[in-house]
Amino acid sequence: MENTTQGSRFRFVADTAIPRPVRIWLCIGLLMIVFQIVIGGVTRLTGSGLSITRWEIVTGTIPPLNAAEWQEAFDLYKETPQYAKINAGMTIGEFKFIYFWEYFHRVWARLMFFVFIIPFFWFLWRGMFSRKILPRLVVVVLLAGLEGFFGWIMVASGLIERPWVNAYNLTLHLVMALVIFSYLLWITFLAFVPNPQVVHNRKMTGFAWGLLVLTFLQIALGAMMSGTKAGLFYPTWPDMHGSFLPDILMDPANWNAMAFIQYDTNPFMPALIQFSHRNTAYLLTILGLYFIWKIYTSGQQALSLQRGIRYFGGALIVQVVLGIITLINCDGHIPVTLGVVHQAGAVLLLSSIVYLVYLFASTRLLTSVENR
Repeated sequence: MENTTQGSRFRFVADTAIPRPVRIWLCIGLLMIVFQIVIGGVTRLTGSGLSITRWEIVTGTIPPLNAAEWQEAFDLYKETPQYAKINAGMTIGEFKFIYFWEYFHRVWARLMFFVFIIPFFWFLWRGMFSRKILPRLVVVVLLAGLEGFFGWIMVASGLIERPWVNAYNLTLHLVMALVIFSYLLWITFLAFVPNPQVVHNRKMTGFAWGLLVLTFLQIALGAMMSGTKAGLFYPTWPDMHGSFLPDILMDPANWNAMAFIQYDTNPFMPALIQFSHRNTAYLLTILGLYFIWKIYTSGQQALSLQRGIRYFGGALIVQVVLGIITLINCDGHIPVTLGVVHQAGAVLLLSSIVYLVYLFASTRLLTSVENR
């Protein structure tokens, strides 16, 4: 290991010498975040997110252990708008099902904290981080704390008037989770591939960043699709009940602030969200395929880039197909399995784009060429 300058409190390793245990730990962290996103998707699509009405960080780790405790938890749920407006008459057995998924979601978050924080301090004490990785990991810890706070705000939004969590809060919660995932993924790339040998091209680097931003926008729209249950309104493809642009979006009277605030009282927002989600998908697909074509015709020979572009292309096509299949199966209800697989596909697509951005935008690019 290489020491820091004299008087420094920490020791560091070189960027090219990240120890294997640290790299394994980073991969475990990524997998746990992906699993948490999948659990969150199941929690949302099964309507389980409001089953636990209290945010008890320590005592909330222990579920109800006897009939009296289950009845107490059930009675608290009965006081929520969701029970009164949607689930009145639910049996305690049905309540236990939705309680399980919200409980699993929260406990997995706590488990992630311990899996991350204990090894973090161990590796820090042993001097197993590089100067580049350590401050980025501190950012991950801070973002994770903020994500937990946003999660409770999201749940609280469904305990007052609406029978569901606020769609905007849901979107913020998911996007923040993906920001954390993407940032940790970038750190993992730094640990595994500190010096990617890719020919630098400023235009393609900018294009890759643009695809990344567009992907985040598309995922945010997907979260709004889930939060507003927009898939139930137009479960047809390629048209939206016979038209490309629904008539409700053409009426100027519908474009007002209340339509965006009270989105669950009229069909305007679901129509707008689904129209936006569909067409952003088309745009992302066209630009993504163009990007792939440009890479193949640019003379880039780096094996890492060739693999990355194939992964991106495959993830893009699979995600488009999953989106269409999920949509046309939203006839009367949202298919939980398809919805969760579609959300997981979004994570895979995002990871492929983050990898391509990393290859192009790395500060250690060894070669440069003129822009094409």
